[in-house]
Amino acid sequence: MPTSHKTQPVYRICVQGRLSQTGAAWFEGFTLTMDETTSPLQTCLQGPVMDQAALHGLLSRIRDLGLTLITVQRMDERRVKRSIS
Repeated sequence: MPTSHKTQPVYRICVQGRLSQTGAAWFEGFTLTMDETTSPLQTCLQGPVMDQAALHGLLSRIRDLGLTLITVQRMDERRVKRSIS
């Protein structure tokens, strides 16, 4: 049974550096933010991930783009609501 969008877990994935427009296109449906307060600069992606297979697919894309993975964090619902508002 497919998981509805409202119940899909939300992940925040941070990589080192700035994503190009081409790289950003690989992550459709995710919010991209740059954290320029870190050294080196980080780009963070945040969005719903359907299941573990989809998460592994995202991590494979990051690897294929040659990006350095910094963090992968599953967000709890309260934190997601706070960051959206």
